[in-house]
Amino acid sequence: MRLWPWVLCFGVATGVGASPFTVVIYNVENLFYADEVAIYDDYQADRYTPAHFATKLENIAEIVAVFDGGRGPDVILFQEIELDQTPAEEPTDFEAVLAKLAGKAAREWLEDPALDGARRTLPAEAWLLKALADRGMTGYHVVPGGERAGQRGDGGGRAIHCVTFSRFPVTRVASHPSLNARNLLETELDVGGHPLIVFNLHWRSGAGNATTEEIRIQSAEMLRARLEEIFAQDRNADVILGGDFNSHYNQSQRYRATMKRTAVNTVLWSHGNELALRGRERDLYNLWFELPPEQRGSDTFQGEWGTLMHIMVSRGLYDRRGVQYQDNSFGVVRMPGLNVDAAGAPIRWNASGERGMGYSDHLPIYAHFLTVEDNAPDRWIELQRPSETESDGFIRPVSYAAVDLSRAVRLADVPTRAKLRDGSWSGKFFVVEGPSVEHQYPRVKFAGDEWEIYGTTREIRALLYAQRDERQAFRFVGELGTYRGRWQFVVRDVSWITAGTE
Repeated sequence: MRLWPWVLCFGVATGVGASPFTVVIYNVENLFYADEVAIYDDYQADRYTPAHFATKLENIAEIVAVFDGGRGPDVILFQEIELDQTPAEEPTDFEAVLAKLAGKAAREWLEDPALDGARRTLPAEAWLLKALADRGMTGYHVVPGGERAGQRGDGGGRAIHCVTFSRFPVTRVASHPSLNARNLLETELDVGGHPLIVFNLHWRSGAGNATTEEIRIQSAEMLRARLEEIFAQDRNADVILGGDFNSHYNQSQRYRATMKRTAVNTVLWSHGNELALRGRERDLYNLWFELPPEQRGSDTFQGEWGTLMHIMVSRGLYDRRGVQYQDNSFGVVRMPGLNVDAAGAPIRWNASGERGMGYSDHLPIYAHFLTVEDNAPDRWIELQRPSETESDGFIRPVSYAAVDLSRAVRLADVPTRAKLRDGSWSGKFFVVEGPSVEHQYPRVKFAGDEWEIYGTTREIRALLYAQRDERQAFRFVGELGTYRGRWQFVVRDVSWITAGTE
């Protein structure tokens, strides 16, 4: 596996007694245990097996292991871990779980048809703890989201929750119910004798939807009220907010025509003016502003980069007491050839083949911190190139136009007995040429099978329809993948259609 030194360790000049550590935020795209009891259709037994679950575990561990030379980060905030629909009456003893699962890797246990009932009822986070241990990442305390299986206020089933992993001792946990969203998980950690409050959250989806923004506003109001309680006791408390906010860092500017008030910018007052934290009015800085606008993005939707994942830090992380943020250490885990495609976009999970493949529709984000012993809340850390931008309306497009298609696979290059649907060919580019199949939507006959064709923009879809109507056949470059169990070729740029005709 290729390693990226800028991820593995962050070189900082630390004083005597300084202790550096890393916090990672990772939405793992529905880590569901294959126990045949799942709310989501994609994780039913007919399309999702223990082998698929094992692959998801191994791929998550592979990403997490790039930190600290394979040791992994000290704090991980996970989102979209299955909320166990058949929970045990007693809380899980995670240390005992690791002891019981010792001796064999997670995949060996999961694929063993004789797996006993006690192990079959373990929650997904217990298996994730085991997968990390298999890679040598140990010492974590596991803090689940504190929810029980049931119904949300809107009638939908509670299927996923947030889970925090920490090597630091956990001194206090609170789970705050949030209307039509996952519970807000508050965890206080003892970091070398210093209290650090960490909020792990996953707000309601639909960043561009004004109706769901109202739900996110209610979640933000609850969080803001809790922050006010904390800051009333200690104005410089060390607080980290991390998770999937389902909002962009510039939500108010991005949707100014439809959203007069937003959860991230209006209620939390998240901003990019780093120096303003030294005043009395601002208390949260959004770390997305540590990166140039053209590098901001952890997810993609309809041809645009999004910033749904966030790390926000309090003013206390800039003083010379307790825990301290390391200036300009924020980043996105992009690893070409592993978790991102040719355009740098996330390679999301799909259950193709017997074992599945891919990672998540969100890239993890991270930041580095350390502890200091100055005990000087009235002094501030030195900053290089501090951001003074309140916010902006920048929207970054996903560019597939520059992707090198010269290596796209031609049918003549595919071995005679190869099965394109065994999962090993997923994510590869193909020169697709074949007759149109009569259907409401574009389909093509290729390599002896029928395939769906999906264009990611209206312009691409219009060109595909025109090609079908004119020729009754197709020729284009497409990326092989699946959507809800259906195999398809995805055309991500207009140039992929013209490239197929050359």
